[in-house]
Amino acid sequence: MKEQQHAKDIAPSLIGSAGEESSFNDIRPYLPEELPQVFDELMADEQFVQAVSRVMPDVCGKMKAFLKANEGTSFTNLDVQKTFIYPLVQHIIATCTQGIDLSVPEHLDRQQPHTFITNHRDIVLDSAFLSFLLVENQFPTTVEIAIGDNLLIFPWIKKLVRINKSFIVQRSLSMREMLRASQTMSRYMHYAIAEKHENIWIAQREGRAKDSDDRTQDSILKMMAMGGEGSIIDRLRQLHLTPMALSYEYDPCDYLKAKEFQQRRDIPDFKKSKADDLASMQTGIFGAKGHIHFAAAPCIDEWLDTLDPATPKLEIFPLIARHIDQEIHRNFRLYPSNLIAAALLTSTSASSVSSDRFSPADLSAFEDYLQQRIALAANALQAEGLQPDPAFLRERLLTMYANPVFNQEKAK
Repeated sequence: MKEQQHAKDIAPSLIGSAGEESSFNDIRPYLPEELPQVFDELMADEQFVQAVSRVMPDVCGKMKAFLKANEGTSFTNLDVQKTFIYPLVQHIIATCTQGIDLSVPEHLDRQQPHTFITNHRDIVLDSAFLSFLLVENQFPTTVEIAIGDNLLIFPWIKKLVRINKSFIVQRSLSMREMLRASQTMSRYMHYAIAEKHENIWIAQREGRAKDSDDRTQDSILKMMAMGGEGSIIDRLRQLHLTPMALSYEYDPCDYLKAKEFQQRRDIPDFKKSKADDLASMQTGIFGAKGHIHFAAAPCIDEWLDTLDPATPKLEIFPLIARHIDQEIHRNFRLYPSNLIAAALLTSTSASSVSSDRFSPADLSAFEDYLQQRIALAANALQAEGLQPDPAFLRERLLTMYANPVFNQEKAK
């Protein structure tokens, strides 16, 4: 409630003058006029300073210098991203990855805003990496980010993500409240594309696919079609949906996901805690990821034009979801980690695993990696009083890395 009131209290005349934008005050990114006050609030928040100082020493000093340098001028969220977020992402790429790249179709219109709908691997970095790559590849702006309020476990996190061009997906609501919240978010997405000319990043499903079996939820598309004008096809076309495949060679959170699979198997009423979400965010950011590849498929506007406008509602959303899935699966970059996991799952014995797509050294290295991750998951389970099941943990880890291979084989 305090955060909602905060958005309404800051510069009310300016917000009101923004017209339709004022109807999104509870969920939208901060306006440029609001940023100086939010910076002051963050600098006064000891929890924020302690948490962020790990990756940005003297964060308050840098914020004060930025505000002083821009005193009397209007700066935007994109300016803040380029000043603070961009260097942080560069540091993470340099220290936690073996390189990151983006491929886009030659005919993708870089001046047109897109809704990039993607598979989801990392809570924080999927959208951060994409924004970085868009800047590096001469796109005029970054992305506005759809982020669930369940991840905003501290007030400073909510402020920080809204500075970083995030809009809030409200969850844990009643059915009536959820419908209203979905309508508001859909209208905001259409507003961001049509009026603000901003790109959008949204995951193809609520939460991450912990087994990497990436599937678009019909409910995400239904939400998008609540805003806009015209038929369902017209409304989705207005968002310029562009499927994008995110490929991480290694998932730093893989052992935490394996641990959670066993917890859900062994504890019928298991629910993740806020501490679990925070651990996933920290591990995802600072863990080793290997190589990372982002690949955009063609915008689906032209494909939508091929659909029969008379297609029943019950059929149209699954049909579009399947097309998005196929585009993501086809564009996934497969690493030795994926290929070896698929071979190990489908072979009768580990000793018989071989392929011209990976070397014996790759196989040996991945087996060592698996043992390390199983040990981490086992230790975490023991710390919570559970008896680890190494065979189950191994199967879960292999499945995470193998599913992109199986899905790509089907898509091609």
